[in-house]
Amino acid sequence: MAKRDYYEVLEVSRTATVEEIKKAYRKKAVQFHPDKNPGNQEAEEKFKEATEAYSALSDADNRAKYDRFGHAAFSSGGGGGFQGADFSGFEDIFGDIFGSFFGGQGGGDPRRGRGRSGSDLRYDLDITFEEAAFGCEKEVTIGRRAKCESCSGSGAAKGTSRERCPQCEGAGQIRIQQGFFTLARTCHACNGVGEVVRNPCKSCSGSGLKVKESKLKIKVPAGVDNGQRLKMRGEGEPGSSGGASGDLYVQLQVAPHELFQRQESELVCEVPITYAAAALGTEIEVPSLEGKVKLKIPSGTQSGKVFRIKGKGIPVLGSSPQRRGDQHVRVFVHVPKKLSDEERTLLEKLADLQGTAVEEAGSKGFFDKMKDIFS
Repeated sequence: MAKRDYYEVLEVSRTATVEEIKKAYRKKAVQFHPDKNPGNQEAEEKFKEATEAYSALSDADNRAKYDRFGHAAFSSGGGGGFQGADFSGFEDIFGDIFGSFFGGQGGGDPRRGRGRSGSDLRYDLDITFEEAAFGCEKEVTIGRRAKCESCSGSGAAKGTSRERCPQCEGAGQIRIQQGFFTLARTCHACNGVGEVVRNPCKSCSGSGLKVKESKLKIKVPAGVDNGQRLKMRGEGEPGSSGGASGDLYVQLQVAPHELFQRQESELVCEVPITYAAAALGTEIEVPSLEGKVKLKIPSGTQSGKVFRIKGKGIPVLGSSPQRRGDQHVRVFVHVPKKLSDEERTLLEKLADLQGTAVEEAGSKGFFDKMKDIFS
């Protein structure tokens, strides 16, 4: 079967740059890599085909030969072939593209960078509405794995030590030759560490870590909301073999408030007023997160009217200088379910007066307008 054109294999133009060729190869290689297509012979062949095309086109000299002679440039009777080509930098490029397949390592010394990062942790923190608004500091106790004191984190029993992994000879990787290139996979015997524990520590079962409770102070900034997460870098579980510690994610659970509803940095509350206060006007005290504040109610206020109190809302998260939203007060006229005899008498008299006043004014009221609409 005749070989396909290398440019066609990578789906690039003949004028493509080295970066464009590398990008195209990355896409093909990720798609057809044997680790992602186990047992798929067709995918493996396409992977090899793409790698061969990339090997020829990524090198300036090889590409020039190919552009001039085609595949004949690399045959036994051509211009030297791949046997004479220089692939000294190919392993590094291959490792850069497939770092995720090979445990995050590139070319060079396979034992470099074997440290494993520690696990991230999550802690659910309950706080009050006011604590979310103005910030707070909480001291919590969390359980996380720490270095075992019995074995100093080595995982080996007292008087023994870790040994070099016989499977990978301490490299942490197993290298497999496939054609003209080499694949590297993490050693399953030592999980890429390069060392094994023959006599595990009884205290930590050879893991080198034990669960310990530790106290931690969590600073909650002003303006956080329910469901938000705080990230505390390096406060997760410790890494192994020199790896970085994981992070702690604090999930905030904010308790609802009896009086206030929150809309981002704005606060909303409802306050009842009497009919007399709405009609005549007055000054009332309304609740805020910092105590009672005075609010002027003008005469003729309708039920459902919303008043704004500037700067009495929630602090804006991360603002500097700190800004605050507003508080919105919705008033509604409270209608009592029971009336005293005196209240009933006065309201009946008021009803008579208002009825007479409407008649004398000769203006169309609500019911007159309704009659016009539906007549």
